[in-house]
Amino acid sequence: MVKHLLPALLVVAVLLALPSPSLAQEGNEADRARIEELERRVAALQAQLDSVLAGQTDAERLEQLRRQIDAISHELEVMQLGRDVVEADESRYGLGPAASKVYRVRRGVSIGGYGEMLYQNFSSTRQDDAASGKKDQIDFLRAVLYFGYKFNDKILFNSEIEFEHAATSNAGSVAVEFAYIDFFLTSWVGVRAGLLLLPMGYLNELHEPPIFLGTDRPETDRRIIPTTWRENGLGLVGEAGGFAYRAYAVNAFDAVGDGSSKASGFSATGLRGGRQKGSKAVVEHIAGVGRLDYVGVLGLNVGTSLYYGNAGQGNVDSNGQLISAPTFIWEGHAQYRAHGFWLRGLYTLSTVGDVAQLNDAHQFTGNESIGERLTGWYLEAGYDVLHSVRTEHQVIPYVRYEQINTQARVPAGFTANPATEATITTVGAMWKPITNVAVKVDYQARRNAARTGVDQLNVSLGFLF
Repeated sequence: MVKHLLPALLVVAVLLALPSPSLAQEGNEADRARIEELERRVAALQAQLDSVLAGQTDAERLEQLRRQIDAISHELEVMQLGRDVVEADESRYGLGPAASKVYRVRRGVSIGGYGEMLYQNFSSTRQDDAASGKKDQIDFLRAVLYFGYKFNDKILFNSEIEFEHAATSNAGSVAVEFAYIDFFLTSWVGVRAGLLLLPMGYLNELHEPPIFLGTDRPETDRRIIPTTWRENGLGLVGEAGGFAYRAYAVNAFDAVGDGSSKASGFSATGLRGGRQKGSKAVVEHIAGVGRLDYVGVLGLNVGTSLYYGNAGQGNVDSNGQLISAPTFIWEGHAQYRAHGFWLRGLYTLSTVGDVAQLNDAHQFTGNESIGERLTGWYLEAGYDVLHSVRTEHQVIPYVRYEQINTQARVPAGFTANPATEATITTVGAMWKPITNVAVKVDYQARRNAARTGVDQLNVSLGFLF
């Protein structure tokens, strides 16, 4: 463990030893002067705009004034709160900056994308000092293309096509991650229909590598909120009064699996196998999912989401009894990104009904049971040590602590596998030479109640455009 931990600690130590913000005081004074100048210009332009509105003069002059105010306001946001806030503010209706490009074009085609490559160096021994048997690997995880088309100010199409693991002839695949039509009825409410990302947690919608900390996604966002999670459906999206919301009806999980969608069903390790991914999804049961976020303060996001639906999808147990498998997921989250700080916390709880019947259908025994109760949470923090330096580079040391238990409760007659109760401590750093490119290095200490955890050192390259 020590030999793997030393490189990660060395990286963090070097980053923390970089010039402190105090060395950029001269630049800060120039920034303050620029902010004061911009504020004076905004006030003058606002006065002109008020005059135009009062006099009802020509629309061309009005639009010109609005563009000038928007441009200056954007520069003020960058200088006062930091690049990370403006980057996050480029997201629209729950999607990342690259996925939101279609919302920012005036009309016609938009193209964006992202990609990430991951190197994993595993410890040769497990937590209990037995040989881990794991081999180091490097994987081009994803190459993603976004294609959108804005028909007019009210109707647009957006999609994500993902190529995973480099080659379909080996472990790779090609999939549609989302594809939907938005129809905006007013400025604060729209109808969305198609293959949808479920609006739960952070990473299921916001998973472009340069906009999250860590070389890989937290286990909570993989096993309980099974990122990337998409299903067919329709619903409402919008923003009003400092709040953003999304609410959909979608095809539910398939907890048993082996249906037309080829889902494998729920397992002791979580809900991930129940995703139907929009492919010939069995739709005997419909689920509802909703999310509400407070976004009234720039850089701050506080909210919650919940999901509920039966996951039996018409399957029966060995006695011929219909399985309902009601599945509930709730999560609460908070994030602050401003002044160089990256702070995030999330807690999620899930319950599954009729687990004894599900175990029977899967022929699970002993400690193989699906969890009746699943819990997970994490806290993470990072700080851009170059925030006060006049440079485009960002260097963000970070730490994340996570706990997850996918068998927090199991039915009578079954036992929990201690390996499903785990903690992961991640320490690392992200370097962004420009906003759109990120290099990350981190070390993960993985522990579980079975003492079979294997630590690992990770290096990733990610980008978006």
